[in-house]
Amino acid sequence: MDAAKLLSASNLDVYRGNRLVLSNVELSLNEGEVVALVGPNGSGKTTLLESCAGMHRMTSGKVAWRDENGDVRIVRDFEGRRKRLPPMGLTLQKDGICGEETIEERLSTALSISGCAPSSSDLNQMLSAWGLEHRAVDRISQLSGGLRRRLAVLCGLSPAVMSANSRALLLDEPSEGLDESARGLLVNWMRALAAQGHGILIATHDPEMIAASDRIVSVLENGTLSSETQDCLAFAGELPDPCPAIEPNPLASHLRWAFRMEVRNPIDTISRLLPALISLLLIHTFVGEKEILVSGNDFLAALIIAPAFISVLVGPALIKRYAEADCGRWWSALLGPMHRISSSFIGASLILPLPLIYISWLILGDTAPAETSQDVLKSIWIIGLSLIDVAIAAAAVHLLVADLHRSNAAAASLLLLILVWPFIELTDALTIILNDGMTFGLGMEEPFTMILLASLTSVLIWLVAVFLPDV
Repeated sequence: MDAAKLLSASNLDVYRGNRLVLSNVELSLNEGEVVALVGPNGSGKTTLLESCAGMHRMTSGKVAWRDENGDVRIVRDFEGRRKRLPPMGLTLQKDGICGEETIEERLSTALSISGCAPSSSDLNQMLSAWGLEHRAVDRISQLSGGLRRRLAVLCGLSPAVMSANSRALLLDEPSEGLDESARGLLVNWMRALAAQGHGILIATHDPEMIAASDRIVSVLENGTLSSETQDCLAFAGELPDPCPAIEPNPLASHLRWAFRMEVRNPIDTISRLLPALISLLLIHTFVGEKEILVSGNDFLAALIIAPAFISVLVGPALIKRYAEADCGRWWSALLGPMHRISSSFIGASLILPLPLIYISWLILGDTAPAETSQDVLKSIWIIGLSLIDVAIAAAAVHLLVADLHRSNAAAASLLLLILVWPFIELTDALTIILNDGMTFGLGMEEPFTMILLASLTSVLIWLVAVFLPDV
Protein backbone atom coordinates (compact mmCIF):
# COMPACT_ATOMS: atom_id res chain seq x y z
CA MET A 1 0.00 0.00 0.00
CA ASP A 2 1.26 3.50 -0.86
CA ALA A 3 2.59 5.40 2.16
CA ALA A 4 -0.07 8.09 1.75
CA LYS A 5 -2.99 5.62 1.65
CA LEU A 6 -4.95 5.11 4.82
CA LEU A 7 -7.22 2.42 3.38
CA SER A 8 -7.88 0.68 0.09
CA ALA A 9 -10.56 -1.63 -1.30
CA SER A 10 -9.35 -3.81 -4.16
CA ASN A 11 -11.35 -5.87 -6.69
CA LEU A 12 -14.40 -5.72 -4.44
CA ASP A 13 -17.57 -7.67 -5.32
CA VAL A 14 -20.38 -7.41 -2.75
CA TYR A 15 -23.84 -8.93 -2.96
CA ARG A 16 -26.84 -7.88 -0.89
CA GLY A 17 -29.18 -10.85 -1.20
CA ASN A 18 -29.12 -11.91 -4.86
CA ARG A 19 -28.21 -8.45 -6.14
CA LEU A 20 -24.66 -7.52 -7.06
CA VAL A 21 -24.29 -4.09 -5.43
CA LEU A 22 -20.56 -3.49 -5.92
CA SER A 23 -18.68 -4.91 -8.89
CA ASN A 24 -14.88 -4.98 -9.21
CA VAL A 25 -14.59 -1.84 -7.06
CA GLU A 26 -11.24 -0.11 -6.55
CA LEU A 27 -11.24 2.65 -3.93
CA SER A 28 -8.62 4.30 -1.76
CA LEU A 29 -8.57 7.02 0.88
CA ASN A 30 -5.41 9.08 1.25
CA GLU A 31 -4.04 11.28 3.97
CA GLY A 32 -5.33 14.84 3.92
CA GLU A 33 -8.37 14.33 1.69
CA VAL A 34 -12.13 14.26 2.03
CA VAL A 35 -13.82 11.83 -0.37
CA ALA A 36 -17.57 12.01 -0.99
CA LEU A 37 -19.47 8.90 -2.08
CA VAL A 38 -22.48 10.01 -4.11
CA GLY A 39 -25.24 8.30 -6.04
CA PRO A 40 -29.00 7.71 -6.03
CA ASN A 41 -30.74 5.88 -3.20
CA GLY A 42 -29.95 2.18 -3.30
CA SER A 43 -26.89 2.60 -5.49
CA GLY A 44 -24.56 1.14 -2.86
CA LYS A 45 -22.97 4.15 -1.12
CA THR A 46 -23.62 2.83 2.36
CA THR A 47 -22.64 -0.71 1.34
CA LEU A 48 -19.33 0.57 -0.01
CA LEU A 49 -18.58 2.66 3.08
CA GLU A 50 -19.50 -0.20 5.42
CA SER A 51 -17.51 -2.67 3.31
CA CYS A 52 -14.47 -0.45 3.86
CA ALA A 53 -15.08 -1.04 7.58
CA GLY A 54 -15.17 -4.81 7.01
CA MET A 55 -18.88 -5.05 7.77
CA HIS A 56 -20.04 -6.98 4.67
CA ARG A 57 -19.15 -10.31 3.15
CA MET A 58 -17.52 -10.08 -0.25
CA THR A 59 -17.30 -12.67 -2.98
CA SER A 60 -13.97 -11.33 -4.20
CA GLY A 61 -11.41 -8.71 -3.26
CA LYS A 62 -10.05 -7.39 0.00
CA VAL A 63 -10.06 -4.31 2.24
CA ALA A 64 -6.73 -3.19 3.72
CA TRP A 65 -5.90 -0.42 6.16
CA ARG A 66 -2.64 1.15 7.21
CA ASP A 67 -2.18 1.01 10.95
CA GLU A 68 -0.37 3.59 13.06
CA ASN A 69 2.92 1.68 12.78
CA GLY A 70 2.77 1.96 9.00
CA ASP A 71 1.97 -1.74 8.50
CA VAL A 72 -0.76 -2.93 6.14
CA ARG A 73 -3.62 -4.67 7.91
CA ILE A 74 -6.11 -6.72 5.86
CA VAL A 75 -9.38 -6.38 7.77
CA ARG A 76 -11.48 -8.51 5.43
CA ASP A 77 -11.27 -10.46 2.21
CA PHE A 78 -13.51 -12.91 0.36
CA GLU A 79 -12.65 -15.63 2.89
CA GLY A 80 -13.94 -13.62 5.89
CA ARG A 81 -12.68 -11.24 8.53
CA ARG A 82 -8.98 -11.20 9.19
CA LYS A 83 -8.04 -8.44 11.63
CA ARG A 84 -9.84 -5.67 13.45
CA LEU A 85 -9.71 -2.10 12.21
CA PRO A 86 -6.85 0.13 13.35
CA PRO A 87 -7.86 3.19 15.41
CA MET A 88 -10.46 5.07 13.34
CA GLY A 89 -13.74 6.94 13.53
CA LEU A 90 -17.13 5.60 12.42
CA THR A 91 -20.58 7.17 12.21
CA LEU A 92 -23.33 4.91 10.91
CA GLN A 93 -26.50 6.04 9.18
CA LYS A 94 -28.56 4.96 12.22
CA ASP A 95 -26.08 6.39 14.77
CA GLY A 96 -25.00 3.05 16.27
CA ILE A 97 -25.73 4.21 19.83
CA CYS A 98 -27.49 2.49 22.74
CA GLY A 99 -30.00 4.76 24.47
CA GLU A 100 -28.93 3.64 27.97
CA GLU A 101 -25.53 5.30 27.61
CA THR A 102 -24.95 8.86 28.74
CA ILE A 103 -23.55 11.41 26.30
CA GLU A 104 -20.23 11.65 28.12
CA GLU A 105 -19.89 7.87 28.34
CA ARG A 106 -20.51 7.45 24.64
CA LEU A 107 -17.86 9.98 23.66
CA SER A 108 -15.40 8.51 26.16
CA THR A 109 -16.03 5.00 24.77
CA ALA A 110 -15.49 6.12 21.17
CA LEU A 111 -12.16 7.63 22.20
CA SER A 112 -10.90 4.83 24.43
CA ILE A 113 -11.60 2.18 21.82
CA SER A 114 -9.42 4.17 19.39
CA GLY A 115 -6.52 4.58 21.81
CA CYS A 116 -7.18 8.10 23.14
CA ALA A 117 -7.10 9.07 26.82
CA PRO A 118 -8.94 12.41 27.04
CA SER A 119 -9.20 14.40 30.23
CA SER A 120 -12.50 15.70 31.54
CA SER A 121 -11.67 19.11 30.12
CA ASP A 122 -11.04 17.55 26.69
CA LEU A 123 -14.45 15.88 26.76
CA ASN A 124 -16.15 19.05 27.95
CA GLN A 125 -14.45 21.11 25.26
CA MET A 126 -15.69 18.86 22.46
CA LEU A 127 -19.18 18.55 23.90
CA SER A 128 -19.34 22.30 24.33
CA ALA A 129 -18.33 22.90 20.71
CA TRP A 130 -21.23 20.72 19.56
CA GLY A 131 -23.76 22.15 22.01
CA LEU A 132 -23.94 19.03 24.16
CA GLU A 133 -22.08 19.99 27.33
CA HIS A 134 -25.26 20.84 29.29
CA ARG A 135 -26.60 17.33 28.55
CA ALA A 136 -23.36 15.44 29.29
CA VAL A 137 -24.80 13.22 32.05
CA ASP A 138 -28.19 12.67 30.37
CA ARG A 139 -29.04 9.33 28.84
CA ILE A 140 -29.02 9.31 25.07
CA SER A 141 -32.62 8.04 25.03
CA GLN A 142 -33.64 11.45 26.41
CA LEU A 143 -32.13 13.39 23.49
CA SER A 144 -33.95 14.74 20.48
CA GLY A 145 -33.10 13.24 17.11
CA GLY A 146 -30.97 16.25 16.18
CA LEU A 147 -28.87 16.15 19.36
CA ARG A 148 -28.46 12.40 19.08
CA ARG A 149 -27.16 12.87 15.53
CA ARG A 150 -24.75 15.56 16.72
CA LEU A 151 -23.35 13.09 19.23
CA ALA A 152 -23.03 10.31 16.64
CA VAL A 153 -21.12 12.64 14.30
CA LEU A 154 -18.90 13.93 17.11
CA CYS A 155 -18.05 10.36 18.12
CA GLY A 156 -17.10 9.62 14.52
CA LEU A 157 -14.83 12.67 14.31
CA SER A 158 -13.27 12.58 17.78
CA PRO A 159 -10.81 9.66 17.26
CA ALA A 160 -9.02 11.85 14.70
CA VAL A 161 -9.51 15.13 16.56
CA MET A 162 -7.81 13.72 19.66
CA SER A 163 -4.98 11.98 17.78
CA ALA A 164 -1.69 13.35 16.48
CA ASN A 165 -1.44 10.42 14.03
CA SER A 166 -3.21 10.38 10.65
CA ARG A 167 -6.42 8.37 10.85
CA ALA A 168 -9.29 7.44 8.57
CA LEU A 169 -12.89 8.40 9.35
CA LEU A 170 -15.98 6.80 7.80
CA LEU A 171 -19.13 8.92 8.02
CA ASP A 172 -22.46 7.75 6.59
CA GLU A 173 -24.83 10.67 5.83
CA PRO A 174 -23.25 12.74 8.63
CA SER A 175 -25.27 15.89 7.91
CA GLU A 176 -28.62 14.08 7.95
CA GLY A 177 -30.70 15.47 10.82
CA LEU A 178 -28.27 18.28 11.66
CA ASP A 179 -29.34 21.91 11.72
CA GLU A 180 -27.54 24.62 9.77
CA SER A 181 -25.06 25.54 12.51
CA ALA A 182 -24.10 21.90 13.11
CA ARG A 183 -23.63 21.30 9.38
CA GLY A 184 -21.32 24.32 9.22
CA LEU A 185 -19.34 23.03 12.20
CA LEU A 186 -19.08 19.60 10.57
CA VAL A 187 -17.63 21.11 7.38
CA ASN A 188 -15.14 23.21 9.34
CA TRP A 189 -13.95 20.24 11.40
CA MET A 190 -13.67 17.97 8.33
CA ARG A 191 -11.51 20.51 6.53
CA ALA A 192 -9.37 21.07 9.62
CA LEU A 193 -8.87 17.33 10.04
CA ALA A 194 -7.90 16.98 6.37
CA ALA A 195 -5.37 19.81 6.82
CA GLN A 196 -3.81 17.79 9.66
CA GLY A 197 -3.39 14.71 7.46
CA HIS A 198 -6.49 12.70 8.37
CA GLY A 199 -8.62 11.10 5.67
CA ILE A 200 -12.43 11.25 5.63
CA LEU A 201 -14.80 9.11 3.56
CA ILE A 202 -18.42 10.25 3.60
CA ALA A 203 -21.54 8.88 1.95
CA THR A 204 -23.84 11.80 1.31
CA HIS A 205 -26.55 13.48 -0.76
CA ASP A 206 -25.87 16.87 0.81
CA PRO A 207 -24.53 19.47 -1.70
CA GLU A 208 -22.77 21.26 1.16
CA MET A 209 -20.85 18.11 2.10
CA ILE A 210 -20.05 17.37 -1.54
CA ALA A 211 -18.73 20.90 -2.02
CA ALA A 212 -16.45 20.41 1.01
CA SER A 213 -14.83 17.32 -0.56
CA ASP A 214 -11.58 17.00 -2.49
CA ARG A 215 -12.74 14.04 -4.52
CA ILE A 216 -16.19 12.87 -5.61
CA VAL A 217 -16.72 9.15 -6.19
CA SER A 218 -20.01 8.29 -7.89
CA VAL A 219 -21.48 4.83 -7.29
CA LEU A 220 -23.15 3.86 -10.56
CA GLU A 221 -26.17 1.64 -11.02
CA ASN A 222 -24.09 -1.28 -12.30
CA GLY A 223 -22.03 -1.27 -9.09
CA THR A 224 -18.94 0.37 -10.56
CA LEU A 225 -17.37 3.72 -9.63
CA SER A 226 -16.39 6.91 -11.37
CA SER A 227 -14.19 9.53 -9.73
CA GLU A 228 -13.37 13.20 -10.20
CA THR A 229 -11.36 15.72 -8.20
CA GLN A 230 -12.30 19.30 -7.40
CA ASP A 231 -10.93 22.37 -5.67
CA CYS A 232 -12.41 22.77 -2.22
CA LEU A 233 -12.73 26.29 -0.86
CA ALA A 234 -14.41 25.39 2.45
CA PHE A 235 -13.08 27.04 5.60
CA ALA A 236 -11.07 24.96 8.05
CA GLY A 237 -12.11 25.60 11.65
CA GLU A 238 -10.15 25.26 14.87
CA LEU A 239 -9.88 21.92 16.64
CA PRO A 240 -9.12 20.95 20.23
CA ASP A 241 -5.58 19.86 20.92
CA PRO A 242 -4.83 16.11 20.73
CA CYS A 243 -4.83 14.12 23.97
CA PRO A 244 -2.34 11.48 25.20
CA ALA A 245 -2.37 8.19 23.32
CA ILE A 246 -2.84 4.79 24.95
CA GLU A 247 -2.73 1.25 23.60
CA PRO A 248 -6.20 0.54 22.16
CA ASN A 249 -8.04 -2.24 23.96
CA PRO A 250 -11.42 -2.66 22.26
CA LEU A 251 -12.31 -5.78 24.25
CA ALA A 252 -11.84 -3.94 27.55
CA SER A 253 -13.90 -1.03 26.23
CA HIS A 254 -16.63 -3.46 25.19
CA LEU A 255 -16.65 -5.12 28.61
CA ARG A 256 -16.84 -1.79 30.46
CA TRP A 257 -19.69 -0.64 28.22
CA ALA A 258 -21.70 -3.83 28.74
CA PHE A 259 -21.12 -3.77 32.50
CA ARG A 260 -22.32 -0.16 32.78
CA MET A 261 -25.44 -0.92 30.75
CA GLU A 262 -26.36 -3.91 32.91
CA VAL A 263 -25.69 -2.14 36.22
CA ARG A 264 -27.79 0.80 35.09
CA ASN A 265 -30.64 -1.39 33.87
CA PRO A 266 -30.24 -5.04 34.98
CA ILE A 267 -32.73 -6.48 32.51
CA ASP A 268 -30.41 -9.35 31.61
CA THR A 269 -30.13 -10.59 35.20
CA ILE A 270 -33.85 -10.17 35.89
CA SER A 271 -34.96 -11.77 32.62
CA ARG A 272 -32.86 -14.84 33.45
CA LEU A 273 -33.54 -15.05 37.17
CA LEU A 274 -37.33 -14.72 36.96
CA PRO A 275 -38.10 -17.84 34.84
CA ALA A 276 -35.54 -19.85 36.81
CA LEU A 277 -37.19 -18.96 40.13
CA ILE A 278 -40.68 -19.55 38.74
CA SER A 279 -39.66 -23.01 37.53
CA LEU A 280 -38.11 -23.78 40.93
CA LEU A 281 -41.25 -22.67 42.78
CA LEU A 282 -43.49 -24.72 40.48
CA ILE A 283 -41.30 -27.79 40.95
CA HIS A 284 -41.35 -27.35 44.73
CA THR A 285 -45.13 -26.84 44.70
CA PHE A 286 -46.21 -29.69 42.44
CA VAL A 287 -43.46 -32.29 42.90
CA GLY A 288 -43.53 -33.73 46.37
CA GLU A 289 -41.24 -36.02 48.32
CA LYS A 290 -43.30 -39.03 47.35
CA GLU A 291 -42.95 -38.41 43.61
CA ILE A 292 -39.19 -37.94 43.96
CA LEU A 293 -38.78 -41.16 45.98
CA VAL A 294 -40.83 -43.14 43.45
CA SER A 295 -39.09 -41.69 40.37
CA GLY A 296 -35.56 -42.03 41.70
CA ASN A 297 -32.41 -39.95 41.78
CA ASP A 298 -32.27 -39.39 38.03
CA PHE A 299 -35.55 -37.49 38.28
CA LEU A 300 -34.28 -35.51 41.28
CA ALA A 301 -31.05 -34.66 39.45
CA ALA A 302 -32.96 -33.28 36.47
CA LEU A 303 -35.16 -31.16 38.75
CA ILE A 304 -32.15 -29.70 40.55
CA ILE A 305 -30.34 -28.73 37.36
CA ALA A 306 -33.44 -27.51 35.47
CA PRO A 307 -33.77 -23.96 36.96
CA ALA A 308 -30.10 -23.14 36.35
CA PHE A 309 -30.33 -24.65 32.86
CA ILE A 310 -33.37 -22.52 32.09
CA SER A 311 -31.50 -19.39 33.17
CA VAL A 312 -28.67 -20.07 30.71
CA LEU A 313 -31.05 -20.65 27.79
CA VAL A 314 -32.76 -17.26 28.06
CA GLY A 315 -31.71 -14.91 25.27
CA PRO A 316 -29.24 -12.23 26.42
CA ALA A 317 -30.45 -8.65 26.78
CA LEU A 318 -27.31 -7.72 24.86
CA ILE A 319 -29.13 -8.66 21.64
CA LYS A 320 -31.84 -6.05 22.31
CA ARG A 321 -29.21 -3.43 23.09
CA TYR A 322 -27.40 -4.29 19.88
CA ALA A 323 -30.62 -3.95 17.87
CA GLU A 324 -31.14 -0.35 18.98
CA ALA A 325 -30.07 2.09 16.25
CA ASP A 326 -27.49 -0.37 14.85
CA CYS A 327 -25.52 -0.29 18.11
CA GLY A 328 -24.38 -3.88 17.54
CA ARG A 329 -23.16 -3.14 14.02
CA TRP A 330 -21.00 -0.29 15.36
CA TRP A 331 -19.42 -2.61 17.91
CA SER A 332 -19.06 -5.33 15.28
CA ALA A 333 -17.11 -2.98 13.02
CA LEU A 334 -14.78 -1.80 15.79
CA LEU A 335 -14.16 -5.24 17.31
CA GLY A 336 -13.86 -7.07 14.00
CA PRO A 337 -13.42 -10.85 14.27
CA MET A 338 -13.49 -10.65 18.08
CA HIS A 339 -17.04 -9.27 18.17
CA ARG A 340 -19.03 -12.50 18.50
CA ILE A 341 -16.38 -14.05 20.74
CA SER A 342 -16.51 -11.10 23.13
CA SER A 343 -20.31 -10.86 22.94
CA SER A 344 -20.81 -14.55 23.70
CA PHE A 345 -18.99 -14.12 27.02
CA ILE A 346 -20.53 -10.76 27.87
CA GLY A 347 -24.03 -11.95 26.99
CA ALA A 348 -23.80 -15.26 28.84
CA SER A 349 -25.28 -16.00 32.25
CA LEU A 350 -22.00 -16.29 34.14
CA ILE A 351 -23.20 -15.50 37.66
CA LEU A 352 -26.55 -17.25 38.10
CA PRO A 353 -25.88 -20.97 37.40
CA LEU A 354 -23.78 -21.61 40.50
CA PRO A 355 -26.06 -20.03 43.12
CA LEU A 356 -29.19 -21.37 41.41
CA ILE A 357 -28.00 -24.96 41.48
CA TYR A 358 -27.16 -24.68 45.19
CA ILE A 359 -30.56 -23.10 45.92
CA SER A 360 -32.27 -25.90 43.98
CA TRP A 361 -30.41 -28.52 45.99
CA LEU A 362 -31.21 -26.89 49.33
CA ILE A 363 -34.91 -26.73 48.41
CA LEU A 364 -35.33 -30.07 46.63
CA GLY A 365 -32.62 -32.26 48.12
CA ASP A 366 -34.21 -32.80 51.52
CA THR A 367 -35.13 -36.36 50.53
CA ALA A 368 -31.47 -37.39 50.35
CA PRO A 369 -29.65 -38.88 53.38
CA ALA A 370 -27.48 -36.47 55.37
CA GLU A 371 -24.22 -38.11 54.22
CA THR A 372 -25.26 -37.84 50.54
CA SER A 373 -26.34 -34.27 51.07
CA GLN A 374 -22.92 -33.28 52.39
CA ASP A 375 -21.17 -35.02 49.49
CA VAL A 376 -23.38 -33.22 46.96
CA LEU A 377 -22.82 -29.83 48.57
CA LYS A 378 -19.06 -30.35 48.28
CA SER A 379 -19.11 -31.38 44.60
CA ILE A 380 -22.14 -29.78 42.91
CA TRP A 381 -20.15 -26.63 42.16
CA ILE A 382 -18.40 -28.52 39.33
CA ILE A 383 -21.77 -28.98 37.62
CA GLY A 384 -22.45 -25.27 38.13
CA LEU A 385 -19.17 -24.41 36.40
CA SER A 386 -20.04 -26.67 33.49
CA LEU A 387 -23.37 -24.87 33.18
CA ILE A 388 -21.40 -21.65 32.68
CA ASP A 389 -19.87 -23.31 29.61
CA VAL A 390 -23.39 -24.13 28.44
CA ALA A 391 -24.37 -20.49 29.05
CA ILE A 392 -21.56 -19.19 26.83
CA ALA A 393 -22.54 -21.62 24.07
CA ALA A 394 -26.21 -20.60 24.40
CA ALA A 395 -25.31 -16.91 24.12
CA ALA A 396 -23.27 -17.64 20.98
CA VAL A 397 -26.23 -19.49 19.43
CA HIS A 398 -28.57 -16.59 20.26
CA LEU A 399 -26.14 -14.13 18.67
CA LEU A 400 -25.85 -16.32 15.58
CA VAL A 401 -29.64 -16.47 15.26
CA ALA A 402 -29.89 -12.69 15.73
CA ASP A 403 -27.59 -12.20 12.73
CA LEU A 404 -29.77 -14.29 10.41
CA HIS A 405 -31.79 -12.46 7.77
CA ARG A 406 -35.00 -13.63 9.45
CA SER A 407 -33.90 -13.89 13.07
CA ASN A 408 -37.52 -13.89 14.28
CA ALA A 409 -38.41 -17.02 12.32
CA ALA A 410 -39.70 -19.70 14.68
CA ALA A 411 -37.35 -22.37 13.33
CA ALA A 412 -34.26 -20.35 14.26
CA SER A 413 -34.80 -20.84 17.99
CA LEU A 414 -34.79 -24.62 17.47
CA LEU A 415 -31.01 -24.38 17.25
CA LEU A 416 -31.03 -24.23 21.04
CA LEU A 417 -32.22 -27.83 21.20
CA ILE A 418 -28.66 -28.94 20.62
CA LEU A 419 -27.89 -27.77 24.16
CA VAL A 420 -30.12 -30.50 25.59
CA TRP A 421 -27.19 -32.91 25.20
CA PRO A 422 -24.99 -31.17 27.82
CA PHE A 423 -28.04 -31.05 30.13
CA ILE A 424 -28.47 -34.81 29.82
CA GLU A 425 -24.78 -35.40 30.54
CA LEU A 426 -24.91 -33.22 33.66
CA THR A 427 -28.10 -34.91 34.84
CA ASP A 428 -26.46 -38.34 34.52
CA ALA A 429 -23.40 -37.06 36.39
CA LEU A 430 -25.47 -35.72 39.28
CA THR A 431 -27.45 -38.97 39.40
CA ILE A 432 -24.23 -40.95 39.91
CA ILE A 433 -23.10 -38.46 42.58
CA LEU A 434 -26.42 -38.97 44.39
CA ASN A 435 -26.11 -42.74 44.16
CA ASP A 436 -22.41 -43.37 44.69
CA GLY A 437 -20.75 -40.06 45.57
CA MET A 438 -18.32 -37.90 43.61
CA THR A 439 -15.27 -39.48 41.98
CA PHE A 440 -12.68 -37.95 39.68
CA GLY A 441 -11.85 -40.94 37.52
CA LEU A 442 -11.85 -40.72 33.72
CA GLY A 443 -13.94 -43.79 32.96
CA MET A 444 -17.01 -43.33 30.78
CA GLU A 445 -19.34 -43.97 33.74
CA GLU A 446 -17.53 -41.58 36.05
CA PRO A 447 -19.35 -38.31 36.95
CA PHE A 448 -16.27 -36.18 36.32
CA THR A 449 -15.99 -37.57 32.78
CA MET A 450 -19.65 -36.81 32.10
CA ILE A 451 -19.24 -33.25 33.37
CA LEU A 452 -16.14 -32.87 31.21
CA LEU A 453 -18.02 -34.16 28.15
CA ALA A 454 -20.83 -31.66 28.79
CA SER A 455 -18.29 -28.83 28.85
CA LEU A 456 -16.50 -30.09 25.74
CA THR A 457 -19.81 -30.38 23.90
CA SER A 458 -20.63 -26.82 24.88
CA VAL A 459 -17.24 -25.62 23.66
CA LEU A 460 -17.79 -27.36 20.31
CA ILE A 461 -21.22 -25.71 19.94
CA TRP A 462 -19.64 -22.36 20.83
CA LEU A 463 -16.89 -22.77 18.24
CA VAL A 464 -19.40 -23.54 15.49
CA ALA A 465 -21.70 -20.63 16.44
CA VAL A 466 -18.83 -18.14 16.70
CA PHE A 467 -16.70 -19.03 13.69
CA LEU A 468 -19.17 -20.46 11.17
CA PRO A 469 -20.65 -17.08 10.08
CA ASP A 470 -17.34 -15.72 8.79
CA VAL A 471 -16.05 -18.86 7.09
